[in-house]
Amino acid sequence: MTISEGSPLPGATLLKVGENGPEQVDLAAKLAGRKVVIFAVPGAYTGVCTTAHVPSFVRTKAKFDEKGVDEIICISVNDPFVMKAWGEVTGAAEAGITMLADAESAFTTAIGMDFTAPPVGLIKRSARYAMLVEDGVVKVLHKEAAPGQCEVSAGEAMLEAI
Repeated sequence: MTISEGSPLPGATLLKVGENGPEQVDLAAKLAGRKVVIFAVPGAYTGVCTTAHVPSFVRTKAKFDEKGVDEIICISVNDPFVMKAWGEVTGAAEAGITMLADAESAFTTAIGMDFTAPPVGLIKRSARYAMLVEDGVVKVLHKEAAPGQCEVSAGEAMLEAI
């Protein structure tokens, strides 16, 4: 089942690299009582993800802060080491965007946002989307029609929606 506006997000354990290596992140605990924007990309270091999607949230981070958004989280089906390095290279980490890995695609699959494209080596990856989540419930959801597009899921589009 694909997640929709008004639906609560399922519980999930994602990964990040902390001071002592990989750490588990309980998504439900991170969202409880908070206003969070989550955006997901098909792959770290891939074209549109690196040149358009992440930069759109880096550019708009201060405006989300002004709108009362507590945190912006980027999720990708990658390992936490790749997400940490990618966050540093793109400026996302410096901007204060949290980079989380859905290493097994468990969260992505649970919300119905997974896709597979073997010719380009993308297996059980995430569709490109952005959502506003308040206290664990999806309030706004923008999913792109194709993985190579970054229009409705860009930072500017999400800002306009909230």
